[in-house]
Amino acid sequence: MRLPFEWSKLSIPRLSPEKLPPARLALQSSAPGGVTAAVVGGGLAGLAAATVLAERGVSVTVIERKPYLGGRVGGWRDWLADGEPFDMERGFHAFFRQYYNLRALLRRVDPRGERLLELDDYPLLGPWGRRESFAGLPTRPPFNLVGLVARTPSLRLKDLLHLETRSGLAMLTFDMERTYARFDHRDAREFLDSLRFPPHARRMLFSVFAHSFFNPEEEMSAAELLMMFHFYFMGNPEGLVFDVLDQPFSLALWHPLRRYLESLRVGFRLSQSVTAVEPRVDGKFRLQVEGEEPLVADAVVLATPVPALQRIVARSPELLDRAWRARVAGLALTSPFAVWRLWLDRPARPGRAPFAGTTGVGMIDNISLYHLFESESRDWAARTGGAVVELHAYGLSRGVDEAEVRRDLLAGLHEFYPEFRDARVLEERFLWRQDCPAFAPGSFASRPGPETPSSRVALAGDFTRLPIPTALMERAATSGFLAANHLLAGWNVQGEDIWSVPRRGLLAGLPLLD
Repeated sequence: MRLPFEWSKLSIPRLSPEKLPPARLALQSSAPGGVTAAVVGGGLAGLAAATVLAERGVSVTVIERKPYLGGRVGGWRDWLADGEPFDMERGFHAFFRQYYNLRALLRRVDPRGERLLELDDYPLLGPWGRRESFAGLPTRPPFNLVGLVARTPSLRLKDLLHLETRSGLAMLTFDMERTYARFDHRDAREFLDSLRFPPHARRMLFSVFAHSFFNPEEEMSAAELLMMFHFYFMGNPEGLVFDVLDQPFSLALWHPLRRYLESLRVGFRLSQSVTAVEPRVDGKFRLQVEGEEPLVADAVVLATPVPALQRIVARSPELLDRAWRARVAGLALTSPFAVWRLWLDRPARPGRAPFAGTTGVGMIDNISLYHLFESESRDWAARTGGAVVELHAYGLSRGVDEAEVRRDLLAGLHEFYPEFRDARVLEERFLWRQDCPAFAPGSFASRPGPETPSSRVALAGDFTRLPIPTALMERAATSGFLAANHLLAGWNVQGEDIWSVPRRGLLAGLPLLD
């Protein structure tokens, strides 16, 4: 059979992880004696940076305003009405197989991956009983796409004939430079409209995916959406099914990581807030700490959420140049999200998945059955015969109130899992947050990266612009590694290896789209 074009000439990238080349030759294995660094922010990005620096001999101090580590994926102690303790978090988090750098961090405290529980499926639930599944699909592109299209009930052959070709090919031709140049000024909703997918197919195959990144479609860069599609599907050789921690984050990751870092002489100053960073004439930095003694360090990693970062920079008029400061000032937050954890008096129907994405029924975006994978919830359910259920709603409309969100989420749970319609709520925790970064159209070019104009100052966080496709927890961990590498390069010290999915799409060489 003759192919419609010469496949061998398309410069297909290898479908295996890629390692970024080092930015410069760095021969030393450890930093000069006595070198110090302050990491402002004890979340995932900050602790990733602290780990790499401390392992290479830098004397590190982590300053965190909360009384616990982990930041936006942290966990804190709470108690049920009967006095039983448990660890509360900000919601379900998936460890996808292509989270290479996050998994490298986890291996510091769990070398064999014993805390990771492999899930069998990642189902997507829609109205009128619609369901998609990623179980059993080929893991490697393009066979994963062919397998999904061949079996999905949401698309028929005649639907594919009406798709807009150039927009469709944009999903297969991802390239960091070209894709952001061509699509960053457009919003994700406009791009999805241009595909001309049938409404039910768009809802099941794209809307549920887009909502997972907290940004509403109309406020999210189309290039960012295309990068996510490449990172999770068309450039990902590991498959879309993921793993979860079988314990709360605090027990599985943060407490062990703190012990590991303390063995490397890392100091922790919790419940303290840095208010300003002042460069000194001797090249060091003086960090002002609210209500506490200042800290002096040779280098600084700023790894706070966006609002805290902007406050610190605004109060540090001598820190770096005007152009960099403008990049930081231009960062923004996206819409709020809600997490509602419920302890119910009856079990879920047998066969339910631990996690399901949801779409097309009000505000609800996913349902997690914690008692199917997390140790504390599993023990509670075994003892009481109930279920621990968590509901998420992302990208909430501005102006919506908590009471409305609660009613809507509960209605969504009853629609998808009708066995809970008469369930009694024994305990609940409701979280409302607005601290996730926005990825607005046109913002990519001005977004700051981990490197700064100074070899002694670095940024880390999932708001940073990175040179590889990445997202969510993996972006945070990767940014922390890159921030540490930036500082280490200034001391001519070998940094951490950075791994990525292939950085170009399957058909990135097509001249058609140049």
